[in-house]
Amino acid sequence: MSAAKKEYKRVTVKSLVEMKRNGERISMLTAYDYSMAKVIDDANIDVILVGDSASNVMAGHETTLPITLDQMIYHASSVIRAISRSLVVVDIPFGSYQSDPKEALRSAIRIMKESGAHAIKVEGGLEIKDSVKRILNAGIPVMGHLGLTPQSIYKFGTYTVRAKEDEEAEKLKQDALLLQKLGCFAIVLEKIPAKLAKEVAESLTIPVIGIGAGGDVDGQVLVIHDLLGMTKEFNPRFLRRYMNLYEEMGKAISQYVTDVKTRDFPNEEEQY
Repeated sequence: MSAAKKEYKRVTVKSLVEMKRNGERISMLTAYDYSMAKVIDDANIDVILVGDSASNVMAGHETTLPITLDQMIYHASSVIRAISRSLVVVDIPFGSYQSDPKEALRSAIRIMKESGAHAIKVEGGLEIKDSVKRILNAGIPVMGHLGLTPQSIYKFGTYTVRAKEDEEAEKLKQDALLLQKLGCFAIVLEKIPAKLAKEVAESLTIPVIGIGAGGDVDGQVLVIHDLLGMTKEFNPRFLRRYMNLYEEMGKAISQYVTDVKTRDFPNEEEQY
C-alpha cells in the first residue's frame, strides 16, 4: 500500500525519487513557450520537458535533428519564466554531446546558465557514458532516455517499437542500470514492450517515465500538442487525446473571419 500523497510546492529531482518510493505516479508534459508552460505549471504537472520535439511541433521539421543548442536555450528560457512548481528538464540537442565529453559539458552548462533550467536530458547508454559522467561531475542533474531515441532515427530507420528482440532488450536493461550507477536521477523509456519497461522500472531505484512503454512504470510523458489534439497527423497507439483543439481552434478562427468580413466584430460594446 502506497504512502499518502505528499504535496510539493516545488518539485525537485529528490521529489521524483520520493514519489517512486511512495508509489506516486509522476506526471510529465512538454512545453516550449511561456504561455503554454504557465497553463501546465498551474495544473500541477510534476515535470516539464523542454523537448527537442520542438523541432517537430514548433518548427515543422520531420525529425528532432535540426534544432540547435541556441534554439533549445531560447525555448527553455521562455518556459522557466512561467513556472513556479514544476521541475524543468531540457533536452541537449543532437550533435551537442555525443562525440566529445567536453563539448557535452559546455552544452549542459550553457543550458543551465542561460535558461535557468533545473536538469538536462540525453539519449543513449554506454555509448555516451563519458559525456554523462562529465556533466554529472559538474553538479548538473541528468535524466536518461532509452528505447526509441529520436535523435538516432536515421540509425533505426523507423519509429517502430524498440527492444523486442532479446539482444536489444538486454542492452537496454544494462544501459538503464549503467545510467543509474553513473548518477542519473530518472530515465525515460520510449516505445518499448510494456513487459520490458516494467522489468526495468522494478530493477531501478530511480524513477522510470514512459512514453509508449505501458502503465507499469513510475510516470508518463506526452507531447502537449498531441495531448490537446493540436496535431492531427500523429496517431500512435500510446497517445490519448484529451481534447481536439485543432478542430475547435479552426472553428473559432473561421467564426472570427466571418465576423470581420460581415462587420459584426467589433460591435458597439467592443470599441471605445
